Amino acid sequence: MIWIVLIACVLASAIPLLMIISNLKAYLPPPAYEINLRPQISILIPARNEEGGIEAAIRNALATENAEVEVVVLDDHSEDNTAAIVSKIAMVDSRVRLENAPELPSGWCGKQHACHVLSQRARYEYLLFQDADVRLKKDCAPRLVAFMKASKAELVSGIPWQETGTWSEKMLIPLIHFVLLCFLPIKRMRMSTSPAFAAGCGQLFLARKHSYEQMGGHASIKQSLHDGITLPRAYRKNGMMTDLCDVTNLAECRMYRGFGQVWFGLAKNATEGMAKPFLLTFFTIFLLIGQVIPFGIVGLIWYFESCWGLRLVSVLAVFLAYSARFVAKVAFRQSFFGALMHPLGILILLAIQWYALIRQGIGKPSGWKGRAYHGS
Repeated sequence: MIWIVLIACVLASAIPLLMIISNLKAYLPPPAYEINLRPQISILIPARNEEGGIEAAIRNALATENAEVEVVVLDDHSEDNTAAIVSKIAMVDSRVRLENAPELPSGWCGKQHACHVLSQRARYEYLLFQDADVRLKKDCAPRLVAFMKASKAELVSGIPWQETGTWSEKMLIPLIHFVLLCFLPIKRMRMSTSPAFAAGCGQLFLARKHSYEQMGGHASIKQSLHDGITLPRAYRKNGMMTDLCDVTNLAECRMYRGFGQVWFGLAKNATEGMAKPFLLTFFTIFLLIGQVIPFGIVGLIWYFESCWGLRLVSVLAVFLAYSARFVAKVAFRQSFFGALMHPLGILILLAIQWYALIRQGIGKPSGWKGRAYHGS
C-alpha cells in the first residue's frame, strides 16, 4: 500500500514539473520593438480608492518610450484622494485625462464597467488595460504591441513581477505562476482558439480596439469578477486568438497587502476559475497527492521504515514537489520563503477555493472595494 501511495505522489509531483519546464520554453518575454514605428497606445486605468499607488502607475505609464501614449484614468466613485492626485498630474501633462465613472448599472461588476467606459473614451488603436497598482517599465507597452503583431493574437497578457511583503503574500501570490504554468499547455494553447485554453492576467491586457469592439469587449463579461480568465475566454468564443508572454521584467505590481486582502481577493475570483465542484475536487486530490502528502509522509517513512527503496522514493517525491515551485521562484524572482513554505501555501489556496465555492453554494455574495456581487 505504501508503495502505491509513493508512486502516486511521484507521478502527481512530476507532471507539474515537466509542464512548467516545457512551458518556460514558450512563455518568453515579448520581442524588441521597432523604434521607428511608435505605435499609438491608450493606457487605460480603472481606479477606485487607489490614492496609494495611482501616481506611480501614471508616472510610469508616461515614461513609456518609442510609443505615442495617452493615459486615461477612470475614477470609479473613489472616497479618497485618487481623483485629486490624477487631476494634479493632468494639469501639467496633457497626455493624462481624468474621467469620472457614471453610476454603476445593474448587473455589472465595477471593474468591467470601468474598463468598458474607458474603452469608449480611448482615442488610439491599441488599448492597454492595467490595474491601478501596476507600474510599467518604459519599454513594456511597445514590446507588448510587438508581441501582439508577432503572435497574431487579438488579446495578449502577461503576469507582472509580483511584489510581496507579508508572509501570506509570499506564500500565495506566486501560486498564480504555479497554477498557470504547471497546468496550462501553452504550446497547445497557441494551436487552438478553444475557450478551454483561455488564460490571462487581469492586471495587464493589450487589445486592438477594432477586434475588442467586434467581440463585445468588457460588456461581454460584465458580471465577471475574474477578467483574467473570462476576457480571453470571450475572445476565444468569438474565434479570436489570445496569447501570453513573460512580462516579469517589464511591469510590477503589489496585488494585495496582508492576509485579509489575499484571502478575500483570491476568493472573489475563485468560482470563475478553479472553484467549480468537479474541477476543485480533482485539483484538491491532485495537489494534495503531489504537493502536500510527500512532505507529510517522508519523515514517517524514514522513522518507521528500514527499506531504503521506500526512503529514497519518499525523498524523490519531496524533491519533485519542491522542484516545480523553485523553478518558478528562480524564473520569476519570487520569495525564497514562499517557495520553502509551498505545501502550506497549497493548503491555504485550496481552503480559499472551497471557502469561495461553499459561499456561492449558500448564496453569499462576493465583495470587493465596498461592493457586493452575487455573480452571474
